[in-house]
Amino acid sequence: MEGRETLRIALRTIRSHRLRSALTVLGVVIGIASVVTFATFGASVQADVIGQIEGSTANNVYAFGSPEGEGFDVAFQPIFTERDVARLAEVDGVRAVIPRGQLAVQSIARGNDSIATGQVTASVPATVANDSLVAGRSFRQGASEAVIDRRAATAFEENVTVGDEITLTRQSGETQTVTVVGIVNGTRGELPVSNFASQPRVVVPTDPFYDTVAESPSAGVLQRAYPQVTVVADPARVNEVRGAVERALSDTDANQLKADDVELVARTGGDFVDRIGDVIDRITRFVTGIAVIALVVGAVGIANIMLVSVTERTREIGIMKAVGARNRDVMQLFLLEAALLGGLGAVLGLPLGLVVGWAATRYAEVSFALAPVWMALSVVVGVLVGVVSGLYPAWRAARIEPIDALRRE
Repeated sequence: MEGRETLRIALRTIRSHRLRSALTVLGVVIGIASVVTFATFGASVQADVIGQIEGSTANNVYAFGSPEGEGFDVAFQPIFTERDVARLAEVDGVRAVIPRGQLAVQSIARGNDSIATGQVTASVPATVANDSLVAGRSFRQGASEAVIDRRAATAFEENVTVGDEITLTRQSGETQTVTVVGIVNGTRGELPVSNFASQPRVVVPTDPFYDTVAESPSAGVLQRAYPQVTVVADPARVNEVRGAVERALSDTDANQLKADDVELVARTGGDFVDRIGDVIDRITRFVTGIAVIALVVGAVGIANIMLVSVTERTREIGIMKAVGARNRDVMQLFLLEAALLGGLGAVLGLPLGLVVGWAATRYAEVSFALAPVWMALSVVVGVLVGVVSGLYPAWRAARIEPIDALRRE
């Protein structure tokens, strides 16, 4: 039987059972669309998150204590002293060292309006980059000034602007009034994962607000101590600076103040990007794997319909064989029908999945990104699903004896 004739018969059969064919294809459409939707959404989230991190942390080296050594869990004990900050600033290729500490507060108030929060960040003026300033300037050391992010600026009934005063209520009940001198999109020195916190951010100078101290083992005096410091490196020497920082950490007070089960580590923004990208990729694969179940259901539907078709067309198969059709021709015909159903489902499911994936990214407010590998795979898998689903029905059809088939009513 010629290929063109086989295709004509297959298309005629599909058209003659439009409703049944449509319902069969629907299962594959849902499966393919689910896979494409989750794969596209995962790729979009990954591209958006990594883009945000890469844009702001490319030349940062983060030094902190980690309970797991190779992990990214941060130990929040204040172990980096002022002496350590000065020591890291001496490393060749370092442009700035930004220590960061936390002040425990109950609330932040603007007039009679207050919001509850757990902490406020204390840092140095270099934590505010000019390109992140929305309004105003950075704070000055020794002054009762603060910089807030846009979330904090809009957290009150009336928006906070540069020049307004806000009141911090510490956990002890003590209140401190500061003047807002700048509004920012973000600050330097934050760990990359901190960018996604939903809490309003207020940053004040370490002098006079940060009062956490530890005795420096090398200097023998009390000094301010921080849980984490960020080294801003020359962009062309990030890896070199990272290695130098790792070596310098062994000669810091933090190396003696840390707990025995804590290891000092230096991580670049790229390390966080790789880890976060890996986590998102695993989640995407897991969710997409669940969506594949819908594809399996669609394959079962095709196999079921093809078996029904073999039973219904037994006499037709007998006639085909009686006029010269070979077993191979009959098998080819049923396989082609199954492949057409699977391929049609893939062709319809692909754009549907892209549309739903795009809508999901709009809802999540992330940039839309394609997942071309998954898109190509979905089409190939759709056709394969049809072929595999049609193998057994086609084999059964090919084994039908013409005499037995012609006897059947």
